[in-house]
Amino acid sequence: MNVVLSRDSQVKVMENTVTNAEKYFGQFCSLLASYTRKTARLRDKADQLVKQLIDFANTENPELRVTMRDFAEDLAKVQDYRQAEVERLEAKVINPLKLYGTQIKQTRAEIKKFKRVRNNEIKQLQKLEKLRQKSPSDRQMITQAETSAQRASVDTSHTTKQLKETVDAFQEQKLRDLQRIFLDFVSIEMVFHAKAVEVYACAFRTLENYDLEGDLQDFRAKMHGVYEHGEARPLTNLSSAAVPSPLASQSTQSTLQSLRKEEEASEAGSVEEAPLEDLRGQGRGRQN
Repeated sequence: MNVVLSRDSQVKVMENTVTNAEKYFGQFCSLLASYTRKTARLRDKADQLVKQLIDFANTENPELRVTMRDFAEDLAKVQDYRQAEVERLEAKVINPLKLYGTQIKQTRAEIKKFKRVRNNEIKQLQKLEKLRQKSPSDRQMITQAETSAQRASVDTSHTTKQLKETVDAFQEQKLRDLQRIFLDFVSIEMVFHAKAVEVYACAFRTLENYDLEGDLQDFRAKMHGVYEHGEARPLTNLSSAAVPSPLASQSTQSTLQSLRKEEEASEAGSVEEAPLEDLRGQGRGRQN
């Protein structure tokens, strides 16, 4: 029974190793997959920013137009690198973690197989112990029970050896995979950020060299030109036109007197013709 207990403690260590790998590798896979998806969403938002920058540049003055377009091109380059980052993360980090579940299932199957064999060994040992206690004189039954127990013990030893080899290989592969996966993760991130810093440095120089004063002068010149074009011309000789001369006032008075006489004569004629016009109007009304 001491051998059985020793095997149980060994298997418990192996089972804990597989259980921890299943738990934490699953969490790594989930978190890194989320990390990759968010990186892809960041790429999409940056692509939208590039489009907006280009649209804005088309509405601005020449210097700013060129600067914004160059800046947008640099941002677009960074997104190309980010796209490569996403693809590499999926290929070298996410997929290996997903496939790791198969190895865990195979190792668990070996542990279950060992437990079945071990349980059979325990059952045969217990049967032998009962026979020795109840029928110590029945050598034939005891011999058969000893043979069965010995056979079960051999099977258990063989299965235990196989399980140790399987779990040992699993542990070694797990450690190598863990190292390789995270080395790939760090390498992918380093390459992306190194290239991104290079492009961002170029974008920084582009913005820093922008000729703000040139665009401002161009804007002011255009605004000043439009203002002058729409400005009204000033009146000339306003003082002489506003103050009439004596001769001009006499001429004006005589003209007013003539107009008044003509108006009086026309009013008298209209009074005489008014009744006739009214009657003609009433006659058209009745005919209608």
